[in-house]
Amino acid sequence: MAMDQLNVGEIRSFDGIICIGGEDWWYHNRGHFDFQIMRRLAREMPVLFVNSLAVRMPSVTGDKQFAERIQRKLKSLARGVVNVENNFFVFSPMSIPGSTGQKLTGWALAPQIRYAAARAGMRRPVLWVHCPAGAALVGEIEASAVVMQRTDRFEAFPEGDPVVLTRQIADLKRAADLVVYAAPHLMHEETGEVKRQLLVTHGVELEAFIAAGGAAGARPSKGPGDISFLPRPRVGFIGGIDAHTFDPELFLAVAARLPKAQFVMIGGCSLPEGWCTLPNVKFTGRKPYEMVARYMAAMDVLIMPWNQSDWIKACNPIKLKEYLAVGRPVVTTDFAALDGWRDLVRVADGAEDFAAAIEAALATPFDVAVARERVAPESWDAKATLVRDAILDLGLRYEAAAAPAQSAA
Repeated sequence: MAMDQLNVGEIRSFDGIICIGGEDWWYHNRGHFDFQIMRRLAREMPVLFVNSLAVRMPSVTGDKQFAERIQRKLKSLARGVVNVENNFFVFSPMSIPGSTGQKLTGWALAPQIRYAAARAGMRRPVLWVHCPAGAALVGEIEASAVVMQRTDRFEAFPEGDPVVLTRQIADLKRAADLVVYAAPHLMHEETGEVKRQLLVTHGVELEAFIAAGGAAGARPSKGPGDISFLPRPRVGFIGGIDAHTFDPELFLAVAARLPKAQFVMIGGCSLPEGWCTLPNVKFTGRKPYEMVARYMAAMDVLIMPWNQSDWIKACNPIKLKEYLAVGRPVVTTDFAALDGWRDLVRVADGAEDFAAAIEAALATPFDVAVARERVAPESWDAKATLVRDAILDLGLRYEAAAAPAQSAA
């Protein structure tokens, strides 16, 4: 786990965690790594989850989703500091993307975070940073330690400023006492660049996905009402349909080759309007995380048609283990984090191969028991324990604040 042993000296205390998240709690799928880990750590200590800071500058003329994004952000900002559950607090600060925005945000961000941390009862937190813009807080927030969450290659995000992101990520690598990775490929690539590394691959909410999938050999469920009438066989994709991860050309070619299959796409889509007009493709839009397992369980085959972007090469998709836990056969393009799981899925290269793999999966019984046995040690509870222990290994000890956290609304 550790690439270098830190000279921790005497034990330092901390009274909670400030997490500069990569997503917005009020909008994004709550299956993400930082949501899952922080909610569990909040069972033992206060956690302030700071909704994602601005990374991209939407184009008023070129981005049809501009108004929606602005409205969403304003609603998030208006909520203030919210104690969502137990000691899990959520806060949305004002921030501006880009190089100019970074300068303007720099002086205003830290006071906002200090205010929110005080509301959550923290004075000497661990600073956990996922969103690269959080680099501006290093040295501005009095922190017992700095942890960098490197579960995404943010500099490969197509709508961000690569110059700004690369600089922010380099600053975080230098400052972090611990860097947490989800993909072995990215961790090995950066060995020697950071003080200490920890690999925590993505987990799964085992009970929820196994319960939704039913017993081994059970027929797929009809699913929620908006898909219950759809014909079979159903081929499902659950997740964001975005250009930096999803391969639309591959998907269109596969769906066209299988006109008798019903393709069901569950998740938000940022691709251009009208990109897919095939009659055998159904788009449901974004669904609450609590409903995701039910949609997966209603499929006959689950797919991951990834592109070969730098983002995918450095990622560890959450849905792989969710697909396996729900107990449906999986067809996917290749990616580095499949190592250790290839014997449980069908890996395809190109549209013809992908379509043939779907047909083979439909015709072949899937060993649900073996798949679930393999994912059994991969619970999010186990992942959170790894993270907590690694933080304590930095020479830290949790000590609750003298006064109880203020109620926040």
